[in-house]
Amino acid sequence: MSVSLEEAKAHLRLIDEDDAEDGLITGLIEAAVGYVSEYLGDDLPEPMPAPVRAAVLLLVADLFENRERQSVGVGSYQQNPTFQLLLNSYRSNEVF
Repeated sequence: MSVSLEEAKAHLRLIDEDDAEDGLITGLIEAAVGYVSEYLGDDLPEPMPAPVRAAVLLLVADLFENRERQSVGVGSYQQNPTFQLLLNSYRSNEVF
């Protein structure tokens, strides 16, 4: 089971009755799932292990909170190490 809109809204601490951001959040879930799948080098495992689910939610929250992030200078943005720690054991060992 993929991450649901309700699960993402709870993670973002949004009130369930407020649906103004639902379209945006749904798009962010799709983007996060796609990115995590690409990072792993394979489709997301089903059922989705807790670390993979946590990484998707972490990415959804980052995208939601930083909708217009801009990098200033070289190396000013580094990927969250928690994201890597959650996913590295699930990465494909194939060489691309």
